[in-house]
Amino acid sequence: MKPIIVWGVCYAVFRRELLLTMRRSSNYLNPLFFFVVMFTMFAFALGPDPALFRHAAPAIVWSGVLLASILSLEGLFRADFEDGTLEQILLSPYPLTMLVVVKIAVHWLFSGLAMIAVVALMGGLHAVPRDMLIVLLATLALATPVLSLIGAVGAALTVGLRGGGPLPALLILPLCVPILIFATGAVYNAAAGLPVKAELYFLTGVLVLSLTLAPPAVAASLRIHAG
Repeated sequence: MKPIIVWGVCYAVFRRELLLTMRRSSNYLNPLFFFVVMFTMFAFALGPDPALFRHAAPAIVWSGVLLASILSLEGLFRADFEDGTLEQILLSPYPLTMLVVVKIAVHWLFSGLAMIAVVALMGGLHAVPRDMLIVLLATLALATPVLSLIGAVGAALTVGLRGGGPLPALLILPLCVPILIFATGAVYNAAAGLPVKAELYFLTGVLVLSLTLAPPAVAASLRIHAG
């Protein structure tokens, strides 16, 4: 199959996913709203001490990002599974792995990238130190795609199960613990003036590994449920 045809199909799927996501905006706006409310409530609970808030900010942000990402996974494949679109995608002659990557990319645009923008805005409003904020945004840019990729595996494994809402969270939370540890560790090191290269290299390696392994795993899981 000619590459230009495959890329054309991927663009068509990307455009379709964008339109559907905008129509089902609540699937992504609700987790984003949850993240903003969680961040704001912790800011109020910690009181007016800026030093205390800056110390707790990385843990608050990453806990909120992780929980909000999980909340946005429910509609990743379930709507297509219920209306028969997923079966048509599986029967098409085009590479399923590439189509899965497109769906995950759209999910990241409306969840991970949106939360990065919110963190950048709220970090500026709360006067988070520049070096600390830059490293925080760098860890989010590296790790939120990993959350979408790992989350897609969990969503694909449970797509055909009734009432399987909590199951993706139970599947992917243990896998996300190292990401949480290294991401928050990098931000705390930046705040203390320590090197952060090791943590960023680790997150980069996890991202490359996830990009390599997660899409085929998602494709295999979807084929199993379709069969």
